[in-house]
Amino acid sequence: MASVATVDTLPKQMRRNAEQYGSRPAMREKDRGIWQTFTWREYYDQVRDLALGLAALGFKRGDRLSVIGDNRPRLYWAQMAAMSLGGISVPVYQDSIAKELAYVWNHAEVSVIIAEDQEQVDKVLTLKAELPAVRLVVYDDPRGMLTYRHEWLKSYGDVQELGRERARQQPQLFEHEISAGRPDEVAIICYTSGTTGSPKGAMLTHANAISVAETFMAEEDVRPTDEYLAYLPMAWAGDATYTLFASLAAGFTVSCPESPETVQRDLRELGPTTLLAPPRIWENMLTGVLVRAGDSSPLKRWIFERSRKVAERVEILRADGKPIPLSLRLRYALGNLFVYTPVRDQLGLRRTRWALTGGAPLGPDTFRFFRSIGVNLKQVYGATETTGLVSLQPDGEANPDSAGKPCRGIEVRIAEKGEVLVRGAGVFKGYFRNEEATREVVDRDGWYRTGDAGFIDPRGHLVIIDRAKDVGALSEGTPFAPQFIENKLKFSPYIREAVAFGNDRAFVTAMIAIDLTTVGTWAERRGLAYTSYADLSQKLEIRGLVRDEIAKCNATLPDATKIRRFLLLTKDLDADDAEITRTRKVRRRFVAEKYAPVIDAFYSGRDEVAMSTSITYEDGRQGTIQSRVHLEDVAGAPAHA
Repeated sequence: MASVATVDTLPKQMRRNAEQYGSRPAMREKDRGIWQTFTWREYYDQVRDLALGLAALGFKRGDRLSVIGDNRPRLYWAQMAAMSLGGISVPVYQDSIAKELAYVWNHAEVSVIIAEDQEQVDKVLTLKAELPAVRLVVYDDPRGMLTYRHEWLKSYGDVQELGRERARQQPQLFEHEISAGRPDEVAIICYTSGTTGSPKGAMLTHANAISVAETFMAEEDVRPTDEYLAYLPMAWAGDATYTLFASLAAGFTVSCPESPETVQRDLRELGPTTLLAPPRIWENMLTGVLVRAGDSSPLKRWIFERSRKVAERVEILRADGKPIPLSLRLRYALGNLFVYTPVRDQLGLRRTRWALTGGAPLGPDTFRFFRSIGVNLKQVYGATETTGLVSLQPDGEANPDSAGKPCRGIEVRIAEKGEVLVRGAGVFKGYFRNEEATREVVDRDGWYRTGDAGFIDPRGHLVIIDRAKDVGALSEGTPFAPQFIENKLKFSPYIREAVAFGNDRAFVTAMIAIDLTTVGTWAERRGLAYTSYADLSQKLEIRGLVRDEIAKCNATLPDATKIRRFLLLTKDLDADDAEITRTRKVRRRFVAEKYAPVIDAFYSGRDEVAMSTSITYEDGRQGTIQSRVHLEDVAGAPAHA
């Protein structure tokens, strides 16, 4: 393995890490309850063997390879193997339905699919006749695969054995392929969430990836000794940015949980030093803490509540730059000893130096809770087309109201209509096979139109309001930003999703999907029996609970934009039903069409509406739920016309 002076692609970074950090841990995987560790030398060897095996089977420069499954070292190595040969990685969401998978694999002209297990292979099998470009499928986990006999289907181990044989025949081939890589070549295609139509494939180059990783390392305290847990979907650009790009640049260790169901337990065991989590994860953590506190003895509950109030007072004073009285500091120190440290330990955050949240605003109460108990939680903002990074909150300037300061080397400006524009080395190469869409979002001067409406506040922080295309006005002219209202609603632990309506209307209304876990717990504590989500959501007591939560939200809104009517859905919004994207963004146009009778009922003054809700199963089959749903008025809101 020869040293190289120029490290300008991701595989060259991998090679450098194998040379410089050979015996240091690069990845861990929990398998059957035991953590397995792989060094940077082993990381390199695993990638080499798979890459040469793929080469022996015809994979060549420019080909596309897709991975599908949960976070697994072998799936990350497969992406690196493709890049090492000059190919392109195309990760997909593991919970996608057949129609979504077929679209991405055909649009990207994927020729090789690396599947985690039998479940994912079966998805490919059902679609194989519709995937003319796919000529090889490789599975990682052999359990359940004994009877599968197809010429185009091979095990991961068999492909690696072919690679070892090719290495014996051509010992310099892998090094030659890595050295031939150029920074302007596409490394990965990340498909966007597709809120307004079919997903688009954002092409991110090696130069994009390395630039953003280096920018992030200049802004944040990233160390080679860091431990990071990779549990977010590999198809999300944020996972690629932190799990692949940043780990290769800094050389820190990435660990993969045993399964999605064991993430919280594995998080406690691992105790990562850094963490990235979307708002829903933080909200679920806080809900879990509050539920456990509520179930404890009266004395422990009293201690927790008193300590929590002390911590929040300290955090508010600290955020405002005000001095903390000595008596309050002493009470905080006691709280840290008996409450805050044990809570961080239970959550797996005891060693966490910094933690990031992004993708949507995090509720101020949740944000302040974690910061108050000693978690250095901060907001980050980025987009797939900016390689996942635009702005980040500095340690001393974290607050729930902004997305942080634009990172060094990244330019941000606000267009005339309030749209956020970004320029920098992280801006993507373009959309795959869609030059027209690329021209629509990137101008001749390299400015990328994010589609988000926002502004720069007096401190130089970027504040995001909503998607620019969704910002409208009520019929009397008051500005209306539905996402702003929806996010306020979702700050409630009882509300999982919300869709607000009001553009060109006289007042604001909302459809609400309850959080089954927290609302179910609330109902059980009060002896309220229920049989299903639909049954629970339509109970009079639950409607009253949500009405109170909406009233709390309304207290923070101007009179004109207060929510006056609402409805509780009989099912959660679902990506399989095209109501939201895989990253849980509302597909407004589709929702407005699907729930048109509900919107009409809201504004015609009716108290009940018949709903026919279609649901989509994983194999693409559809079913229908028929129901009658109550529409509710919100006490305290101005009367609707």
